Amino acid sequence: MAGHVPRTVRRLIATQISPKFREITKIVEAPLKDLNPGEVLVKNRYVGINASDINYTAGRYDPSIKPPFVCGMEGLGEVVSVGSGVNMSPGQAVMYCRNGSFADYVRVPAKVLTKIPTASPEFLPFQLSGPTAAVALEKFGDLKKGETVLVTAAAGGTGQFAVQLAKKAGCHVIGTCSTEEKVEFLKKLGCDRPINYKKEDLGTVLRTEYKRGINVVYESVGGETFDTCLNSLTTEGRLIVIGFISGYESDLGFTPSRTMASLPVRLLQKSACVRGFFIPHFEKDWMKSASKLSELYSQGSLKSIIDNGETTSTGPFIGLEKIADAVEYMYTKKNLGKIVVELNKPGTNSKL
Repeated sequence: MAGHVPRTVRRLIATQISPKFREITKIVEAPLKDLNPGEVLVKNRYVGINASDINYTAGRYDPSIKPPFVCGMEGLGEVVSVGSGVNMSPGQAVMYCRNGSFADYVRVPAKVLTKIPTASPEFLPFQLSGPTAAVALEKFGDLKKGETVLVTAAAGGTGQFAVQLAKKAGCHVIGTCSTEEKVEFLKKLGCDRPINYKKEDLGTVLRTEYKRGINVVYESVGGETFDTCLNSLTTEGRLIVIGFISGYESDLGFTPSRTMASLPVRLLQKSACVRGFFIPHFEKDWMKSASKLSELYSQGSLKSIIDNGETTSTGPFIGLEKIADAVEYMYTKKNLGKIVVELNKPGTNSKL
C-alpha cells in the first residue's frame, strides 16, 4: 500500500561530533531505500526540538556513534507507504521518537509509531516531552495530594506537562521561568507560584515562602539551580534530574556542581533522594503514556502549547533550513512550550 513515494529524501546530518549544532550540520539529499518488512514510510509534517539534540551530536548519549548521521529525535506526520506485515493505511496520522527524524521522509518500524487523530503539531509534545514528565513523576515522584512540587524551566516543552500533571495530583506547584510573559503563561497552566528568577532569587523565595521545604523537584537546568533545589528539599524529599540544559552547549557537558562533594551528607540529613531519569529506559511505560496523554488532550483535559518561532527574528520555523535556528532559539530561554519545526505542508511533496 503506498501514496506518493519520493525517489530521494532530504536529511539534516551531523558531519562531526560536537555540541556546536549549526557548525557541524548540513542538509544532504540521498536515494530513499525500499521499506523492510515491518517498516513504515512517514512523511514528516513536524519535528520536535529537544535539548537532547545537542547531547546526541556531542556524542554524550552514544559515544560509539560515528558521523555522518541524521540528527533529530522525534517527528509527526502521515503514513505514505507500509512494508509487509504492517496493518496501517496511507494517510494515517502518526508520531514517533527515533533517531534521525530531521528529514522530509523517514523509514520507521511500525512498532514505535503512535497513532493520532490528525497530524496536528499539538500532539507532538506527547511523544517525548509529555511522557518524560508523566513517567518520571509516576515512577520517581510518588506524588501525594497536598505536597509541594517545584518544576524548573516550567514553561518549556516538558515543564508545561510536569506543572499540569502535578496539579492534577492535587499538589501545590512552583514553577521557575525567566520572563513575566512566562509567569502569566504558567498561571494559565495552573501553577500556584511562578518565580521569574530574573526578578526574584529562587533560593530566597524558597527559604522565606516554603520554610517546610519542597517534597518533589522536577529539575532540568543543573548548575546553581540544582544546588538550590537540593538545599530546599524537605525530609524524604525527592529530586528528579531530567537534564542539565545549562551545560549542554558546552564542550565539557555535565560538570559537577559545588554541592556534589557534600551530596551524601545532604541526602543523609534529610533522608532525601536524587534520581536521574532517562525516558528510553522506560520503553513500555513511554508508549502507553504517549497514547494516554494524547487522549487527555483530545478530551480537553490537558493543554499542549507549541512554539513555532513565529515571534522570532528568523521565524516561523519552516523547513530543514530552520532547524538550527530553532535549536539556538531553545537556548535563549524565550520559548513558551514545545519548540516545533514544520517540514511539509498538506499536499506538498519532495522531489519525485
